[in-house]
This record gives sequence, C-alpha cells and structure tokens, in this order.
Amino acid sequence: MSDTRFSPPVKTPRSPEEDAGGPAQTGARWPLPEEAFWSEEADPHGVAPGELTEPQPAVRVDDPQTTTDERPQQQPQAAAERSRPQPRTTTDDRPQQQPEPQQEPQPPKRKRDPFLDNVKFVLIALVPIGHSLVPTLAADSNRALYIFIYTFHMPLFVLISGYLSRNFWNSNAKTNKLVDTFLVPYVIVEVGYALLRVSVGQKWSLTIIDPAWLNWYLLALLFWRLSTPVWKRMKYPVPVAIAIYLFAGFSQISGDFSMDRFFGLMPFFVIGLVMQPEHFEMLNRRWIKILGVLTILGAAAVAIYLAPKAPLDPFYFKASYQDLHLSWYMGLGLRVGLLVCSLAMCFAVLALVPRGETWFSDLGTRTLYCYLLHGIPVLIAKEMGWLEFPWLFGPLGALAIASSCFALAIVLCLPETRTIFKWVLEPRLVWLYRRPSRS
Repeated sequence: MSDTRFSPPVKTPRSPEEDAGGPAQTGARWPLPEEAFWSEEADPHGVAPGELTEPQPAVRVDDPQTTTDERPQQQPQAAAERSRPQPRTTTDDRPQQQPEPQQEPQPPKRKRDPFLDNVKFVLIALVPIGHSLVPTLAADSNRALYIFIYTFHMPLFVLISGYLSRNFWNSNAKTNKLVDTFLVPYVIVEVGYALLRVSVGQKWSLTIIDPAWLNWYLLALLFWRLSTPVWKRMKYPVPVAIAIYLFAGFSQISGDFSMDRFFGLMPFFVIGLVMQPEHFEMLNRRWIKILGVLTILGAAAVAIYLAPKAPLDPFYFKASYQDLHLSWYMGLGLRVGLLVCSLAMCFAVLALVPRGETWFSDLGTRTLYCYLLHGIPVLIAKEMGWLEFPWLFGPLGALAIASSCFALAIVLCLPETRTIFKWVLEPRLVWLYRRPSRS
C-alpha cells in the first residue's frame, strides 16, 4: 500500500543510441558517395543503421511509479460528496493505464557531401582527354598536356578509391558489388570492345585475363579492395606499400589481371585507405590553396620542358627498371621522384576543387558510365582518322580535343545515360546472393 501523492516520476529508459549521441554522431564529415566504383549504398538485405532486428516490447509503467498527472482525471462531484471523507486509494484499486506504444527513432539520412563528387567529375573528364591525345603526341604541346594529366589523374582516382574503401567490408551489399560492378561489367565490356574492334576492321582479340585498354582499372580496383582487410590490420601500411611499389620495379610483372598496375599504383590506394576526413579538411586552408596553385603551375612548366625528350612509360606506373633501361638505383630514384610529384599534384588538386555544390556535382555521381563508355567514340574517332587532322597537332588542336572530350564527359555522366545503360553496367544480381539473417 503506497500513497500516490509521493510516487516518483516516470523514468523512460534511454536507448543506447541516445546515450551515444544518436546514430548520426559518427565523427565523419562526409558520407561515402553512392556511385558504382565506390558504392556505399545502404544494404538492401541487411539492417539499416538505427533499425532494430526484433520488435522491442513497450515500456510498462508500473503502478508505484505512476504520477498524478498520468492518472485518469475524475469528473467534478457535488459539494456534499467532496466534503465527505474519502478512503485512501491503494495502487491495486486504480485502473490500469495502457502504455502508449513507443516508436523507434528513425536515424536521420546523411546528406551527400558534394566535394568528392566534384573531384571525381574533374578526374573522369581528364580520362577521355588523355586517350584522345594519343594520336597527336608527335606535337610537343599535346605531349606536354598528356604528361601533365597522366602524372596525377589516375593516382588521384586510386587514392579516392582507397578512401572510399575504408568501410567496404562492413556491408553485404557493398561486398556483393565485387561481382555486380566489377566482374560482370568487366566481362561485358571486354566482349563489347572486342566486337567494336572487329566492326572497325581490326582482328578479333579477346583475352579475359589480360584486360584491354581502359578495362584494367576494374580488375586492379577489385584486387585492391580484396586486399583492404590486410592493410587495415597493419601498423605501418603506407611504408609497406611504398616498399612493395619500389621493389616491384625489379621484376617484369605480367599485365595479366592488371597485376602490373596493381603494384605500380598500390601506394596511392593505401594512402587513401588511411586518410580521414580531417586530412581533407586540412587542405582547405588558404595558404595550402596558394601552394596548390604554385604546384600546378610548376608541374605544367616541367611537363612542357620534359615533353620533347621524356619517355611516356614511367607515367603508366607499370614498367620495370629493365623495361625502362635503367640501373637499379636510377630506377628507384625515378619511382621515388614520380611518387612524390604525383602526391604533390594530387593534394594540390584536392585543395583547389570546389567543396560546395556546383553544376557538375551531380555528374560526379555517375563517373562509371563515362569511364566505360567513352572508349566507343574515342576508338571510332581514331579508326576514322578524325584525330589525325594536321591542325590538331599543336596548342589549338590540344585545346579542341580537350574541349570536345569535356563535353563528351558531361553527356556520358547525365542521368539519361545511366537510364539507358544501367542494366548492363550496374546489374542488380540479387538472386545470386543469400539473404543475411536479421536476427
């Protein structure tokens, strides 16, 4: 028997998420973009953040803890009845109050940060430009632009891929994409380009284990992501990756399964893997932006100087010291210097790319389509001789090629392009995987 006037207030139990600051308190500034190469979509077969795996029982309000405000309000009585002494009411005599069902708080949706999308579009626009410059490399201006682009655009692509692979193995859907957006598109694109080469008069050539042309990136990224758990377990992953990168130059590594590029660009992937959002924020300082402008201008000047005499093989990050006709110490020096220059340009570009919403932010979410489809018009243009006009061999020609390919990149990153080719390049093979348990 207890007096309800001295009942303590109701204490609603706090959920673990509320104690931890809520599901959105992750500490990361940017969500991982939802794009095919670096997809971070919510797991359609798993449990979303903040979702409970089992229905939770409602909190029962015990009688001794019921406050006076929660008891049913009584209707006014007559004055005589109010003056009559009322018996003490026990907790057993009061009607039971039905607790209201509590709704689980829905985790707020993380807004997509446009910065990485801006970076990806800038980089993907450089890919068709570089491939289209190949027939005109006899001109020093075109060759200088080619060297400038290849010094940083694929290394920075790999670095961003590493950054977006940090949590790749934490989701079943992202693990499934090892097949959905790597292996299946790889086979389809290999067969498609083999048929395209035959249609323009070339011989039939199809070797699945030796990726043709631009398809090397799919296999290299597949193996980089498969190696991610190993790098995350290491104490010093970056020095180890650099050591492997340097010693790989002593061996003539085969191009099968993109193994030559896998080792040649490995440091950039591992550096991206260990980077945190605060590292990108450090690049947003004014003095670093000024230094970035000077770095880009200096790199352009060096590319113009080296264009007439520098070989192109080192900028592909795959040739051995023997293939480059270098001694071991000269080869090591070349690889170290190229790594330093590429990283400097990568960080300069990251510092200068706009961080807010731009007109091309949305285009950066569909870079897969530009990467895999731009080879069709570029290959046709090469075979038809459209890239061999004499006026293209010079600064004006380099500018014309760059402008045309930039427009091509915009078209291939449009949502309409994705609508047409999504069934080929982003197949949803849900039937292929087991549905994980929700318990």
